[in-house]
Amino acid sequence: MSIATSHSLIAIPSPINDIIDQLGANDLPYAIPIHPNLVHFTIGLFAIGIAFDFAGAFYPLEKRIFRFLALPVTRTGFHDVGWYNVLACSVITFFTVAAGFYEMLLAVPLPGIRSVIGQNAIDTMLWHAIGGVALLLIIVAMTIWRGYQRFVWRKDLGRQVTWLYLASGAFVLIVMGVHGSLGAWLASEFGVHITADQLIAAGADLKEVLP
Repeated sequence: MSIATSHSLIAIPSPINDIIDQLGANDLPYAIPIHPNLVHFTIGLFAIGIAFDFAGAFYPLEKRIFRFLALPVTRTGFHDVGWYNVLACSVITFFTVAAGFYEMLLAVPLPGIRSVIGQNAIDTMLWHAIGGVALLLIIVAMTIWRGYQRFVWRKDLGRQVTWLYLASGAFVLIVMGVHGSLGAWLASEFGVHITADQLIAAGADLKEVLP
């Protein structure tokens, strides 16, 4: 645990003081932050889901290419991948957001720093938290929408998804990119849960304290 973290937390009456001895230099009770890793699952699963639904939607144009390459793919197969990836994304994002809130409660940003858009650490964390919950609700809504298309509205059609759904999915991916920038700034600019940044701020010699 870093010296700066210890002083900043002990000086403030907080339930965190009950577990302060269990926190490492990155202000977490474990070595590697969980939230950033789960974020990649959320983004990856959603992106793959939308990409394969796009492939299924354009299958009539692609069919000759697949035949020429002797690839045994079907339109239903593309849409199956699209559906199951979006469904998995909806489930994993609950854990992504939960881990994000837990790690946000233990965050100790470096003082006196502003992001490239002029925000301080608290504002950046709050907007990232609000955006995370909003994206969770959007992903769940997209999954329900996708499920109704697959099993009810378009179950007898070759193209399982509407163009509006695909456009909405592409837009959500753009929003994810913008929202992800806030999280990236928390680490790169404010040193949140970054062991080296916290140790340097505490005046430690990295050559001595890190393996």
